[in-house]
Amino acid sequence: MALATTCSRSVLFVKRKIWDSFRKTCLLFSTNDTILADQGKPPSKKRWGKSHKKPAWTDHLPWEERLVDAVTPLCRLSYDEQLELKQNHQERILSQLSGHLAGGYQSQSSSPVKGVDGNPKTVGFYVGTGKGRNIVCVNGDHLLNMPEKHKLVARCYQDFIRRSSLEPCLLFHTGGHWREVTVRTNTEGRTMAIVYFHPQTLTPDEVAIHKADLVDYFIRGPGSVCQLDSLFFQESSMTRCSHEESPYQLLHGQPHIYEEVLGFKFRISADSFFQVNQAAAEVLYGTVRDLCVPNAEKGDGQARVGGTLLDVCCGTGAIGITISPRVDRIIGIELIEQAVEDARHNAALNNVLNCEFIPGKAEVVLPGLMSQLSSAAGGLTAVVNPARAGLHYRVVRALRNQPSIRRLVYVSCKPDGEAMRNFRQLCCEPDLPKKLSGEAFSPTLAVPVDMFPHTPHCELVLLFER
Repeated sequence: MALATTCSRSVLFVKRKIWDSFRKTCLLFSTNDTILADQGKPPSKKRWGKSHKKPAWTDHLPWEERLVDAVTPLCRLSYDEQLELKQNHQERILSQLSGHLAGGYQSQSSSPVKGVDGNPKTVGFYVGTGKGRNIVCVNGDHLLNMPEKHKLVARCYQDFIRRSSLEPCLLFHTGGHWREVTVRTNTEGRTMAIVYFHPQTLTPDEVAIHKADLVDYFIRGPGSVCQLDSLFFQESSMTRCSHEESPYQLLHGQPHIYEEVLGFKFRISADSFFQVNQAAAEVLYGTVRDLCVPNAEKGDGQARVGGTLLDVCCGTGAIGITISPRVDRIIGIELIEQAVEDARHNAALNNVLNCEFIPGKAEVVLPGLMSQLSSAAGGLTAVVNPARAGLHYRVVRALRNQPSIRRLVYVSCKPDGEAMRNFRQLCCEPDLPKKLSGEAFSPTLAVPVDMFPHTPHCELVLLFER
């Protein structure tokens, strides 16, 4: 069996550049297009759907090259070529919006695999398919988008588990204990490592012995070369669970690391989400800020316009806090309680007094909140930044049916995926059977931001107005 590392930052070869905004009117899109970069050749104009199969020739490449193609498929192109490719892809997506409105983004697996060298205790990225029964775990030292510090931690973690008497765990029912490691770093080089562990039938005292071994290895042993600022440990019999379900245990160092974006400082916890690319995050949040509150005086990013900003899926509060100087009030809603704690801490840390963060499911919190916001002084703007699954229908309905919201900014990591459903619901004609009675929104501006160089992925910021 093998283990995989998870990188929470990808900061190599980042340019602080975004494409020019491009304006489309009354457009929504639905496509399964993917971006193909075949050994540096120009992308084909052919549309690739879900049925597209990987070319057979890739089976003859070395595993390291297959990993490059899987994780950083655009790395053989210059950065300007990558941007052009992504620009064209986003334009193809957006160009299909009009037809639909005419009528009205890791490296983990649960498969039993071994490393390329046959060792079952391998830390890396999975390559291959379960159907082909050829999955192997490949070391990521040669990847361009993996920071050197992450590579070092991965190598040391692999060395540690190979020394350990315990087996790795991927298929829970087959036993084993050591699971993934997550690595977070900031621009100052501060490093947090989180090791995930399945206790199986071990007693707490037995688990404590192995936790002590882990600390000894990384703090006093060979792993001390990593110079970890934080070492966390989470015991869990589930694939993924929150801090509330199974607390992250701080074994060494500081409970948080910090990152600065647009002049604001943010606390990053083991369980919180934060954009993995700080330089590009500044571009993303700056873009969102300017679309949410566009009338600030030029040359003064702190000019106050007023009104209330509703921040749905606010995470650790980065979007709301960076916009806070321009508005009277920020109301953030977030499911993960630890993220809400971080958001409140971040507001206090930056002396931001006009932010309120509410824990809970947006589909539960938002409908009741809307009646209070209908008479918000200075107007009401909404920004949503959901996961790939998009917004719950009740959230879209509450936003759509609130007449005070004239401007809505949607940040999507996969605009041609589940977010498409939300776009249609926001922009279709009123549909009383579906309780969509509010005036339809229209998409008026789209700005793609390259958060993930060398990959086909980017964030798309869409402005909807009515």
